[in-house]
Amino acid sequence: MLKSELLEIIANRENSGVEFKRDDIRPEKLAKEAVALANFQGGKILLGVEDDGTISGIQRDNIEEWVMNIFREKIHPMILPFYEEIQVNENTRVAVISLPTGISKPYVLRHNGREEVYIRVGSTSQLATREQQMRLFESGGMFHIEMLPVAGTSFASLDPDRLNYYLESIIKDPEMPKNKEEWINRLLGLGLMAEDGLGNKVCTIAGLICFGINPRRYMKQAGLRVMAFPRGDKEYQALLDTVLDAPLVGRWKITESGQKELLDEGLIEKFAMVIEPFISLEADEIDRHMRREKAWFYPWDAVREAVINALAHRDWTKSVDIEITNYLDRFEVISPGKLQNSMTIEKMIAGQRSPRNPFIMEVLRDYGYVDFRGMGVRTKIIPLMKKMNGIEPIFEATEDYLKCILPRKKVTE
Repeated sequence: MLKSELLEIIANRENSGVEFKRDDIRPEKLAKEAVALANFQGGKILLGVEDDGTISGIQRDNIEEWVMNIFREKIHPMILPFYEEIQVNENTRVAVISLPTGISKPYVLRHNGREEVYIRVGSTSQLATREQQMRLFESGGMFHIEMLPVAGTSFASLDPDRLNYYLESIIKDPEMPKNKEEWINRLLGLGLMAEDGLGNKVCTIAGLICFGINPRRYMKQAGLRVMAFPRGDKEYQALLDTVLDAPLVGRWKITESGQKELLDEGLIEKFAMVIEPFISLEADEIDRHMRREKAWFYPWDAVREAVINALAHRDWTKSVDIEITNYLDRFEVISPGKLQNSMTIEKMIAGQRSPRNPFIMEVLRDYGYVDFRGMGVRTKIIPLMKKMNGIEPIFEATEDYLKCILPRKKVTE
């Protein structure tokens, strides 16, 4: 780093990626700041700079060795920082500790026999909440929320017909379970059930969401809230306001002729039936083939893909429904939770993939609800919208949700 770069960083003050510290900081305090930065997006710690930006310089002997010992002894998993010293003037040096974004999150501070997780919030480092720690475990690839046990559930909470079809016809299990105990052991192995730590074998979130009987009985956020309004906002009386409750996948069987037959709709099929009258328009007259032509306000495959994406990637720690709303001028899908890991709208549009719930995504792929590329935004939603009405979809991402907006095509009645 050049001296001019250092002075520019100091002039811009502390922020979410820059921390100033005196070099007489206690070891655990330095480790705390490093843990918080690594658990966020990386950054720099400047030793020898006061909180107000005054450059006091480093005085400690063998400071590089001291820093590396702190990182080795007080931070887990190990982080390898980049250390350098910048000469500000003849008698003053500043140590710059550069930290990359951690790839083994969450990082913890080990001190006094305890392990504490810190995150960066603005220009401060704070203890991570339980929810924030869960997100860190997810982003580090060590844990997925969909594998959490659901209290109060049991093997009886799952639909045996759907499970039997999945094992026999989808994944083609060579040894089908023959009794309840074998079924439970098989589902534990698949991740559809788990032990809750209290001696009970219960459904995981993924198991309940994909194959559960009335999943909302145990998880109120498991369904879809579907609404329709006659104008461009919610100030008018709703034409539709319902909450759908069903497992993600339909109940199928293989007929004697070897064909698939749908016996009972899953959540996606139920959604299609409910929303279709509000996003399409049938002609008044019957055509020469004795059919009524139907005009769609949005490409149906784009609508379906937006909803499936919300189901596949939502944050199940958020206790709110996926909200789907049709307005006079647009169709909106709001999926709870911020974007996963370092994903951005730009990366999503470019086709980058980062599944929050990989097991649920795999089940949806197995049943053909999503393709194996997993690039529906780039390959379906955007091109279909552009082809139909020349308008691209709009995406909005916040700390709480991802919103997909499909502008409505005007149809002449």
